[in-house]
Amino acid sequence: MVEIKTDAALDAMREAGRVVARALAAAQEAAGVGVSLQELDEAARSVLAEAGADSPFLGYRPSFAPVPFPAVICTSVNDAVSHGIPTGYRLRDGDLVSIDCGAQLDGWTGDAAITFTVGTPRPGDLELIEATQQALDAGIAAAQVGSRIGDISHAVDTVARKAACGMPADFGGHGIGRRMHEDPHVRVTRNGAMLSAEITDDGTGGADASRGSGLDGIRRRAAALDGTMKISSPPGGPTTLTMELPCV
Repeated sequence: MVEIKTDAALDAMREAGRVVARALAAAQEAAGVGVSLQELDEAARSVLAEAGADSPFLGYRPSFAPVPFPAVICTSVNDAVSHGIPTGYRLRDGDLVSIDCGAQLDGWTGDAAITFTVGTPRPGDLELIEATQQALDAGIAAAQVGSRIGDISHAVDTVARKAACGMPADFGGHGIGRRMHEDPHVRVTRNGAMLSAEITDDGTGGADASRGSGLDGIRRRAAALDGTMKISSPPGGPTTLTMELPCV
């Protein structure tokens, strides 16, 4: 059942989102040539602890996972699209890094992702980040009261495919609010409904851009961005939707 959020709930979720933003900024600031992915996770952990927030990622174990998730951020480097586990891998010059982070504060959840380059960027990586941003912006612009989730998906897909990025079918939207994943798969946008549209793009429906994507030797990189969209229409009031958008 969809939980329709009040203005007060949206304000509380905004605070959780601000914690996420600070954690992502800290992880990016800590990133550099020779820095391990685990060190980025430690930087984000410190921000969550200082804010008194919990991590919805740490210990998360969906039915298909062999073990609980061991970190507070997901770190996906180069051809990894999303949901990578922070390891001892040390960043190299030119790496493309996507970081996903969540926070639970006062009973409400925030979730966001960023992508950046380490050291000297590849021109193609900058183009990929820009294409991902444009696709995200298009999805946000399409999120209007009375529109359908398919309108948002179509807007994202149109921009992504124009940039020669594919959109797999294995990832979809989920509610967000008191928990990181909530019901339902919403078909129609409503005031007060919260949605995290998690769209992974490797051309194959998998999480690795290098496997069977038809992009080998052309583009084996992936980027992810998160954005927040606010929808308002009297008399129902505003709602906020969060869209997570990885592209390759």
